[in-house]
Amino acid sequence: MTTRLVRAATHFIAALSFLAAAPAFAEDAALKNILAGEHRPEANKARDQYRHPFETLEFFGIRDDMTVVEIFPGGGWYTEILAPYLKEKGAYYAAGLDPDSSQNFARRAVKAFKDKMDADPERYGKVNITVLAPPGKTEIAPPGSADMVLTFRNIHNWMAAGTAEQVFAAMFAALKPGGVLGVVEHRGNPQTAQDPKAKSGYVNQDYAIQLAEKAGFKFVGSSEVNANPKDTKDHPKGVWTLPPTFAMKDVDRAKYLAIGESDRFTLKFVKP
Repeated sequence: MTTRLVRAATHFIAALSFLAAAPAFAEDAALKNILAGEHRPEANKARDQYRHPFETLEFFGIRDDMTVVEIFPGGGWYTEILAPYLKEKGAYYAAGLDPDSSQNFARRAVKAFKDKMDADPERYGKVNITVLAPPGKTEIAPPGSADMVLTFRNIHNWMAAGTAEQVFAAMFAALKPGGVLGVVEHRGNPQTAQDPKAKSGYVNQDYAIQLAEKAGFKFVGSSEVNANPKDTKDHPKGVWTLPPTFAMKDVDRAKYLAIGESDRFTLKFVKP
């Protein structure tokens, strides 16, 4: 009788574990279907081998019912993934450049992104476009509303502009207590002192952690999912020497293609 009870209890616990895991399996399948979707250009899919979107978002702990803010979505590489994933149960904020900027490139980038959203309202009709232009425009989402803020290869730009502290403060303000900050950035050589302007595009991992902790974040952990040990980080035109930019154009192109995209750190923080 005791053996039967033990077996029954074991089966019951296993069933509960399966039921608890089922939503996660469903979310994984949904995310993979989006990654394989026809709406993503082949050139963007080709970069999955370097950017590892599924593994990166899994490490950050994304769920489809979250409110997620992406900082500087650029041409919408991650928007193509995040917006359809979050549109039914969650919310997606794209915190981009200032449409009223005095710089032509910023205005063009904003227009191109908006045109992309407008061209596919089925997928992107619920995208919330906000502005991040410190010091005057830093409310990237309603204060304390976001479950997750994501930034992909942006810290070097903020360092160059002298706005890194303001941006980290804006991300902190947007998050709920317990909310997650996910960071991916070109990883610098830890044996080299950090250039405060990050002219090469590379940022030392410990320096990025210090910036986040200074803003009030608690460091949770790191992942090597976006690491590339082939990247020597000593290229003539910095990180932009490598694909996809190829700043040297055809000079040593095969060499840089063999290296691939940059070595990157992937960091997870939480707002206490």
